[in-house]
Amino acid sequence: MYQEAEDWTEHIRVLRILTEMFLPHISLADLEQTFFSKVLPKTLQLFDSLMYELSTEAKGLTSQDTELCSTVRNLLQTVVQLLETLTGCVRYICTLQECVPMESIRTLPSSVLHVIKNTFTHCKDSESVYCGHLHLISDLLQAMFKETYSLQKQLMELLDTISMDSASAEDNITDMVSVIHTVLEICSVISNMDHALHANTWKFIIKQSLKHHSLLQCHLKHSDILSGLCKDTLLSFQSCLQLAEQMRMSEIQQGADLRLFQKTVKLCRFFANSLVHYTKEFLSFFSDSCSQLHQLFLQIYSKFPPSLYAPEILEAHRDEISRVFLVALDPLINQLLPFSPFMEQVLNEKLGLPPEQQLPQCLILITIMDKLSSQPEEVQTLWNTGKSLSLFSALFFSFQQCSGELSLPVCLPEVIGTGQPAVPITLYHYVCVHLCSFIASTLPSNFPQLEYALLDAVLGSSMITSLLAMDAWCFLARYGTAELCAHHVVVIAHLVKSWPSDCYQVSALGVLLRRMLFLMAPDHQAKFAHKFLPEEEENLAVWQHISLKALSPDLRKRVARQLCGAGLAQCRRWLNSRRALGELRPVNTALSVLLSACNFAGDCLEAELQASILGVLGQFWTSLQAKQVLDEPWLQQMLCLLLHLLEFFIQALDAQLTTQVFALQCALLQLDPPDHVRLAMVDFLSSMGKVFIPQEAQRQVVPQLSSLFASLLADQTWLIHQHALEAFTHFAEETSHEDVVPQCLKSEETKNKVVSFLAKTRQVEETTEARAECVKQERIVCSAERTNTARDLEPTGEPLAKRACHPPSEEQYKAAVGTMEGAVEALKLLLRKGSPPAWLSVKLDTLHTAIAILRDSVR
Repeated sequence: MYQEAEDWTEHIRVLRILTEMFLPHISLADLEQTFFSKVLPKTLQLFDSLMYELSTEAKGLTSQDTELCSTVRNLLQTVVQLLETLTGCVRYICTLQECVPMESIRTLPSSVLHVIKNTFTHCKDSESVYCGHLHLISDLLQAMFKETYSLQKQLMELLDTISMDSASAEDNITDMVSVIHTVLEICSVISNMDHALHANTWKFIIKQSLKHHSLLQCHLKHSDILSGLCKDTLLSFQSCLQLAEQMRMSEIQQGADLRLFQKTVKLCRFFANSLVHYTKEFLSFFSDSCSQLHQLFLQIYSKFPPSLYAPEILEAHRDEISRVFLVALDPLINQLLPFSPFMEQVLNEKLGLPPEQQLPQCLILITIMDKLSSQPEEVQTLWNTGKSLSLFSALFFSFQQCSGELSLPVCLPEVIGTGQPAVPITLYHYVCVHLCSFIASTLPSNFPQLEYALLDAVLGSSMITSLLAMDAWCFLARYGTAELCAHHVVVIAHLVKSWPSDCYQVSALGVLLRRMLFLMAPDHQAKFAHKFLPEEEENLAVWQHISLKALSPDLRKRVARQLCGAGLAQCRRWLNSRRALGELRPVNTALSVLLSACNFAGDCLEAELQASILGVLGQFWTSLQAKQVLDEPWLQQMLCLLLHLLEFFIQALDAQLTTQVFALQCALLQLDPPDHVRLAMVDFLSSMGKVFIPQEAQRQVVPQLSSLFASLLADQTWLIHQHALEAFTHFAEETSHEDVVPQCLKSEETKNKVVSFLAKTRQVEETTEARAECVKQERIVCSAERTNTARDLEPTGEPLAKRACHPPSEEQYKAAVGTMEGAVEALKLLLRKGSPPAWLSVKLDTLHTAIAILRDSVR
């Protein structure tokens, strides 16, 4: 009878009779063969025809066409009746007081899930399907949604009673896997429709996967399930942030918005818990899916404070998200720590993360460090040795990418003392504290990786990363044994001694050496002085970086005398020779050692020795000429060292030497010397406040002194200008030549800047938002510049002359355009910071013409 029925209404009537009158009289064993396999295929044909007809008719729906409106409503009513009938059918099976085997209802789950999926899809797309006339059928559409909801709930109850064991047939396993995968597809359809429905659907997937774990684990699409979980977790988290942002902007903290926010946060927690449970059971199947988990953490951290890219939300909402959601997600990292593929993903040196994910990567690494100390030794070794990078090296590399967050700086909460509330500390402080804590728990067997990472970071191009590595190394020296500290000091000293002094890495090693010597035991300091004898000129390269204050009084006095003797001998040798510029490197080293001895052990130097040093210094000034200093970097370094040394002897300068020093500075300043030379001049001028200029030198020196100050105070380089303000203030407070002070302030602009500096008045007040936005733009420009530089430095593989001449690739065009865009962004930043030079407008016109020619050639 059912097979013969043609009319839709008749179909529904017959189906209802079959489910209500015939179905209860069929035994469980015969259900599939006698009923479901024959009735459900025809039912699906009916359903598909109904949905097709409904979608077709809905396109022409209007409020004026009452007949079409009636037809569409009748179709929807028929679908609702079909859903009710199917729900009754499933409900009956649930009432059977026995365990239902899969083979008895094999056709039922797939048929019902087909109906559910397509009905929910129709509801989701209803806005576009009904072309803005949703109000004409909204009541029936709502009834269809509710009935589909009931049908799904009933089917899940039924499937929960399905019995499967190790003896289950392969067909049963295949059917259950198909059910889970179809329900997963339904999840993607309903993700934005109803929170409770969405959560219950995922709950079914997780529950069935875990319930039949041993049977299904090799058949499930774990990657798809994990991808769906990660996607829906992220979507619900973003919904939380959007709601929190809306409440902040509307200033409404109560009512429906707050309840919806709290409900969404709980949905986030549900997804976090689901991820934790699913990962715990099926982790071994996630080898190819670790990037999804890594990306989940990165994207969540990138949208949450203190990220520069996080939306602005109230602290109360931030705390609730953190307390309810992020805490629930935290155990997931614990589960992933022993998993080698996850380690390889997180420590991959070629991640190529966008700017907004650099800080999140750093925070993930810190979180992993915090957790590793409680892990077994093999897990710690897994991360500390790594595959391409160790955890130490990865942290330093990631930290180096967070330049924007470090410059603002952003702050993170940290508990400084036991029992005290968390207080905000800078990102640098936060990373340093956690890194040092991790170092304290590092296994001795992992020290080679730690030492390699520390040295590599100290020698790197990032100054702030180098400083972090130095702080961590000094902590290691204090936390470890005295012998370890002494060993590291000797290694660093040998590195300093063996490298050319003009390498920037030597400066970093020198700072580290200076700090480490303070941490050495006195007997080890004495051994160090014996190993690197101060009187030997080859060791001066090491001692020039050391603060003699680190040494015990007796050792300091002896070392200072020996250093001065060796330094003076080196200087006299050059002064008594032909004074070749190519031999200046050891001379500058000797001057640097003399400066170190005077600064840190000046009170230990006898008057006779000080007079010898000053006498030698005076001889150098006859060798210095402004033009030659400007052209020779070694002479620039010598001049800076001489100026710093003269600060120590400032009150002992005679009229002749004072005149020579000021004459050279004035002549050099007119030639626009490098910044480091001007900074040395500023420091020297600052010390002039302590001096009474000899009468015979005043007529020449005083005008030069005021001229130098006036020029440096008007310097356009902010660093020089700031130091000049400080130096001038210091000079004005101490000098007895009070008439010089107003002569230094030749312009009204300079005068105003000095007054503002003394009053501690800010010239420009920049908002936090504007500064963060500026940092983001600078990061884009710098990132583009680094990419282009790296591309330029890539090895070509063979000499240029042998390479075939190929047409330019699309990537080369993209790179060239990227460089242009980066230059435009950099120019925007400069214009924002101050008025442009007069020639810029003409240059932009020229560039505009050139770009127009390029555009025409492309066309």
